Amino acid sequence: MIQVSGLQKTFHDRKKGDTHAVRGVSFTCKPGQVFGLLGRNGAGKTTTLRMLATILVPTGGTATVAGFDITEKSAEVRRRIGYLSGETKLYDRLTGRELLQYFGALAGMSATGIGARIEALTERFALAELLDVRVGKMSTGMKQRLSIARVVFHDPEVMIFDEPTAGLDVIAARGVLALIVDLKKQGRTIIYSTHIMTEAERICDEVAIIERGEILTHGSLESIRSQAPSRSVEDVFVQVVTGAGGGTNGDR
Repeated sequence: MIQVSGLQKTFHDRKKGDTHAVRGVSFTCKPGQVFGLLGRNGAGKTTTLRMLATILVPTGGTATVAGFDITEKSAEVRRRIGYLSGETKLYDRLTGRELLQYFGALAGMSATGIGARIEALTERFALAELLDVRVGKMSTGMKQRLSIARVVFHDPEVMIFDEPTAGLDVIAARGVLALIVDLKKQGRTIIYSTHIMTEAERICDEVAIIERGEILTHGSLESIRSQAPSRSVEDVFVQVVTGAGGGTNGDR
């Protein structure tokens, strides 16, 4: 489970002053649930997720992941999560197989367990064409598939996906969504961040719309849909964001 209460993040710049990237965000994501965090680029999605993944330290508020405080028990949190970020870098000199072996070892898996896991994930992620190719020679879509395989490789109980279909073609993107639905059925706790409303409608149980670091509305998918006559999440998104005076902003 993920529990977030009043989470805040302020960045300070000597010239620009303070930038309030996340302003009092609160929500709960339960096991067997996909929680959609919806927002435009710069709305505060990635900063929120980076705090939950213990990459950034909150300025204020609290959050627990799998029962552990993200500030006080950050190492325990990291052991229990899989985190996909657009900023995650892969090692160009490693082959796909070597990269998965490396991250499996970091997670404390045995050589036997790593081999079995690679075999199990090969079909799901179409890894056969990637395992013996160096990362530096892969296309953007191939790297994204490998990145997602890396995230789920150690079978974490909590998974955080930040724009996971970026750079993927339609068929590959559908495969990612199908995977996330399968993970939900297995009882995983999943946060899915996106600006693509149709993806949220397909897989999310609850959604929150974030703009300028604040959650403007959140609830079950059905309750969000009910806010627009068209019953479209996209229409609700436009309605609440423009109603809040949303324009181009500098939040992260």
